[in-house]
Amino acid sequence: MNITVTPTYQISFVALSYVISVIGSFVALTAARRISTGGGQVSLFNTATAGLALGGIGVWSMHFVGMLALDLQMGVGYSLVETLVSLVAAVVATSLALGYVAKAPRLLSRIMIAGSLLGAGVCVMHYLGMYGMRFGGVIDWSFGIVGLSVVIAVVAASAALWLAFNTKTLAIRLVAACVMGVAVCAMHYTGMAAADFICTTANPNAMPTGFGVISRFELPFLVSVTAVGMALVLAIDQAFQYVQEPAAA
Repeated sequence: MNITVTPTYQISFVALSYVISVIGSFVALTAARRISTGGGQVSLFNTATAGLALGGIGVWSMHFVGMLALDLQMGVGYSLVETLVSLVAAVVATSLALGYVAKAPRLLSRIMIAGSLLGAGVCVMHYLGMYGMRFGGVIDWSFGIVGLSVVIAVVAASAALWLAFNTKTLAIRLVAACVMGVAVCAMHYTGMAAADFICTTANPNAMPTGFGVISRFELPFLVSVTAVGMALVLAIDQAFQYVQEPAAA
């Protein structure tokens, strides 16, 4: 007998997922301002740094902390294959978007194209991550809400990119990071609202097993700790570059 499960969320982990997304976004948008080296050239190092911070921390890590907030009263696991592919997709998409817009950040056309690419990368990461979810049932998607989640991601990502590249103060950059955090989280939780979880097993608490399947209790905590550590390392790196700029001038 198929039973539709009503999910609940732990607010503390929802809040943590937003904080992690803002941290990753702030580090990424700070690094993004140093991507352009003039003459239409871009710094591959800072592009990779920004992509890792935003895609790896702000998007990918936020997703799994957000999934930790989800309580289905069922045993849940994640396939490492889809999980790792979603990480690569997030980092590559965000790096390409930031590198593209950095060449001419004041052009609205570039902001819109990069925002679309960034928003699409967030969505691809989310739904790949969901595809890698393992539990005793299936997901029934509402494609209208899925489409809404894509629109939210693209619009908010475009706004965050414009703020990041067309303002100079630290306070406004923090605002941009908060907007980007809203973009990622709004897309994530809207996407979750599009999913109806249907239990098809007589033992819903059984933990999924199989090659490369990790329990929900193993991966998300590790991801959150790693994300904060990476954010601190990246922030120190960017602060060091900032301090060295006057000397280099």
